[in-house]
Order: sequence, then C-alpha cells, then structure tokens
Amino acid sequence: MGFMYSIVGFFSGGGLAMFPIALVLAVGTAITVERYITLTRLGAKNRKAWAQIQPVLASGDFDKARAMTQNDSTAISQLLGSGLARQGSVRRREDVEVAMEECMMEIVPQLEKRTHYLATFANLATLLGLLGTVSGLIHAFGAVATVNPADKANLLSASISEAMNCTAFGLMTAVPLVFIHAFLQTKTIELVTGLEMACTKFLNAVTERSTLRAQGRLGLVQPQAQAAQA
Repeated sequence: MGFMYSIVGFFSGGGLAMFPIALVLAVGTAITVERYITLTRLGAKNRKAWAQIQPVLASGDFDKARAMTQNDSTAISQLLGSGLARQGSVRRREDVEVAMEECMMEIVPQLEKRTHYLATFANLATLLGLLGTVSGLIHAFGAVATVNPADKANLLSASISEAMNCTAFGLMTAVPLVFIHAFLQTKTIELVTGLEMACTKFLNAVTERSTLRAQGRLGLVQPQAQAAQA
C-alpha cells in the first residue's frame, strides 16, 4: 500500500500536465502490445508457410505452389502468389520480379504501420514533461512573491520539487518508448528481409526452370536438325 500511495503522491504532485503524459503512455503501451503480437504472429505464419512452399518451388512444381498460395492469406503467400500468377502467363524473370516488387510495396506499409508513432510519442512525452515543469515553476515563483521572506526558501524548494515530477514522468515514459520503437523496427526489418529472401529464391527457381526448359528444347532441336541434314 505504501508503494501505491507514493505513486499517487508522485502523480498528483506533478499537476495537470501529468494527465496528457499518462495518456501518451497508455496509447504507446497499446500500440506496443498490438504491434508485438501482430509481428510475432506474422513471423511465425510466414516461416510455416515458407517451410511448406519452398520444397514445392525447389522441385519446379509451380502449379502446386500456385494452388497453395491461393488458399493462404499470409504475407509470404501473397508475395509468392503475385509472382506465380505472372510466372504462369509470361515466364520472364523481369516481369515476375516487377509483379513481386509491386506486391512488396503493398505489404511493407502494413508491417510498419503505427510503429513510427512510438518515436513521436517518446518526443511528445519529453516535451510535455518539460512544459509541465516550466508551468509549475512559473506558478511557484508567482506564489512565493507574496509570501513571508522567511518562508520563501522552503516554499520554493517544495514547489520546484513538485514541478520536476513532470519532467521525471515524461522521461520515464519516453525512454522505454524509444527502446520499444527500436525493437519493433528490428522485428519489422527481419520480416521484410525474410520476404526479400523468399522472393529471391523464387526468382532463382523460375530462372533455373526456364534454363532447363530451354536446354531441353535445344536438345530436341539439334537431333532434328542433324536428321534433316542427313
């Protein structure tokens, strides 16, 4: 109970500026929880989908891989599905790569959304803390102007101590948000890197299959040409 009373006393001593800082902390915490859960689930689903699709792509069975991606809503299935749809019609690496880049441009903003707010909230919490401190100091110096000189020092020190609560609370809110923002950005970069790796491996599989098909056709044409010359 003593700890709770100390927290309540710390909060009430900071004045009205403590409430917007608390709101920033609440919203930042909500975004943190939502983004962490979402990114963790997306990463697990992408790894599971890739483990199933990758052997099919390596075997060159693009029709089966296309059917697998159509029944899956994960980001990696959407990306591979866009490439497989173009591969089935044009079979050129450049066209397939353009289609997958276009799909990537749609996926990446979904992975990054709301994360950048955490950096903004960290700066906002710091500025609100300073604003509350400056406002508290203004009121403190205004209050001691009409007080008995013998009591000015004690009243001023108490007022300054209370005013500094806003700065302390703002920093206690901002510092974790900065670290959380960096952590979530790292998770997002890992997801994007995984998608880019899958895209590259798929394009390599398409190129390899096209090369083998061309070599097979060349192997058929040469015997026919030799027979015609004979």
